[in-house]
Formats: sequence, structure tokens, C-alpha cells
Amino acid sequence: MIRRTFLILPSVGAKTERELWGKGVARWEDFQDRPHLPGFSASRKGRLDQLLVAAEDFLERRETGYFHRLLPPSEHWRLFGEVKEDAAYLDIETDGLGEGAVVTVVGVHRQGRDTTLVRGIDLDARALRQALQGCRILVTFNGSSFDLPMLEREFPFAVPRVPHFDLRHGCARIGLKGGLKSIEKQLGMSRPLEVEYVTGEEAVYLWRLWERKGKENALKLLKQYNREDTKNLVPIAEMTYYDLVTRTLAKACSPTP
Repeated sequence: MIRRTFLILPSVGAKTERELWGKGVARWEDFQDRPHLPGFSASRKGRLDQLLVAAEDFLERRETGYFHRLLPPSEHWRLFGEVKEDAAYLDIETDGLGEGAVVTVVGVHRQGRDTTLVRGIDLDARALRQALQGCRILVTFNGSSFDLPMLEREFPFAVPRVPHFDLRHGCARIGLKGGLKSIEKQLGMSRPLEVEYVTGEEAVYLWRLWERKGKENALKLLKQYNREDTKNLVPIAEMTYYDLVTRTLAKACSPTP
């Protein structure tokens, strides 16, 4: 999808992008191969051709930070299909939702492996930076509003500036609304029995049992709950991405109002 994306070009918005698709300019190479394009002067087209050459180079080198700067946040998902093997699925737990709340657990799922960092044990900026090192896209559920701002506040600059696929907003665009567990149920997904009914509020309670009373079983359950959050993002991201691709490209075939 990213090679079909013209929003990375200056002064090219969604309407112009759809018009290009409708004229058969479906990919970057199509744009470059056309000697003339209606609405683009020769000098402007020449400049945009060069920008697309640069974009291809950044993409080949998997330097997705380049696209993080150029794409609207709502369209970062377009990178997912290209770099999903290097995605980091991230979720945090906190000790509450108030102003003084702190991050208690950070879970990162990458290439089938889990990293769970715990406050007071191994959670710090260095460990978080290492857990995310080399990732090309972040995948969260509601991370734009919650996880990433919390991490930035406590661990400034530890999270890499790469595209971010927030599934809360992506799912809403394809008609899946509600929280993560609600969406899991809508998709027929289930969790292990021991954490199936654990909620965010109970996660806070589990942390307090560990922090104040040293209940190791509480911490073990909290970590498992967090791991299920990150692991379940993987199939949801796949499904949401391909649905978004289909819906986005279908707009090129729809009559312009």
C-alpha cells in the first residue's frame, strides 16, 4: 500500500491521490513513467519524481522514520504490509488513570517473542529502548492517546520515531468499535481461561497486590494479561490492514461527489 501512496508528496491530498488512482496511476513507478500528468506542470512533476525516487530509497533501506514525518498519523498504517516482519506490538499497564499514574508494566511482542518489563525490576529507558531497537512500525491499541504519551512522559525519547498503527482507530474505520477485548470477541478470539475475564481495573489491583504485598502470583497473572494484549494485536493488525487497503482503494472506483 505504501507504494500506492501519494500523500507523501507536497500539496497532494486525499482527493488528488484518488484521482491519480482513477487515472491508472496506481503506484510510484506509474507516476514516474508518465511523461505528462494533467494538473502537474513539467517542473513540478520533475520535482515530485525525484521525491518518489528518494522515498523508494528510504523504503528499500527500511528507514520508516522518513514516512513517519511525511504521512498524516491516520495513514501510518499504510507501511504495515511492507514492514510487518519488523513490527513491535506494544502495550502498557499503569497503576491507575489519574494525573499521578505511572507505568508499571511494558509488554513488547516481536517476531513471536515477548519482552515484559516491570517497574522496579527491569523497566527503565535503556531496557525499553533495547526492546524496541530496530522496529520499523509500532502497533498498539489506543496507543496514540494512552500508551505512547505515558511512555514519553516517563522515558523521553526511548520509543523510536517510527510509524504507528493504532488499531483502535484502524478498527473503527472498518466498523469494529469498542475496546480491545470487545473487538476480540467480535472476531471470535479468546484468551486463556486464567486471564479471560481480567479487566484493566483488575490489572491495577494485581499490581497493587504485587507492589504492596509482594504477591508473586499477582505479578505473574498481570504479566500474562499484558502478553495476551500484545499477542492478540498481531492477527487484528493483519485483518485490519488488508480491510483498510481494500476500502481505501475502492474509493478510487467510486464516483466523485
